[in-house]
Amino acid sequence: LCVCVCVRACVHMQLCLSVHVSILHFFAHVVDCHQLIQQTLASDSKLASQMKPFTERNITIPDDMVMEALTNRLNQLDCATKGWVLHGFPLTRDQAESFAKAGNHPNRVYFLDIPPDSVLERLTLQGLDPLTGERYHSLYKPPPNQEVKDRLVTHPNNTEETVKERLTLYHSNIDDLADYYSWGQHINADLDPRTVSEYIETILVNPLPKLS
Repeated sequence: LCVCVCVRACVHMQLCLSVHVSILHFFAHVVDCHQLIQQTLASDSKLASQMKPFTERNITIPDDMVMEALTNRLNQLDCATKGWVLHGFPLTRDQAESFAKAGNHPNRVYFLDIPPDSVLERLTLQGLDPLTGERYHSLYKPPPNQEVKDRLVTHPNNTEETVKERLTLYHSNIDDLADYYSWGQHINADLDPRTVSEYIETILVNPLPKLS
């Protein structure tokens, strides 16, 4: 089983996606592209030394370096034997084409469709308690008291301005990506996580789609 998970409105929609990935984890190894890059940067590898100048200048890491890290990870024994679930890549059609040329062929692709307003609501209203590490949401999981509420901090990636910028970038690429994976399955993810997870679990047991 080799799966790509694409969130149609925002790539890092963890409030909803974390449950979906936990379900998929029973079927294959989950590979989060962002976490993989962080792990690579923390290593003493040659690839890490090539990536670091870009991250130090806050410049996007070139696709060929990301591809090298992904290919190395997906060729490891656990992914090669059990399969993989990839989150956070590809983000563009060019990346999808390069991914295929490198010999990586997902046999399932899920597009989790979420309206932009829902993305903004779920991300911008999140807060982290720096003392406990607990995450809260002003609507879905409010802090237990005013003291906790006053010390919550918002992740820089979850400010309204940043989320809107990421949405704009995502929407500029998602139609081409969906066209490339025209056989991918679209899922309404604007529901509670348990409902979406149960739906993904049911379609996972169905026969694999026939690729042209």
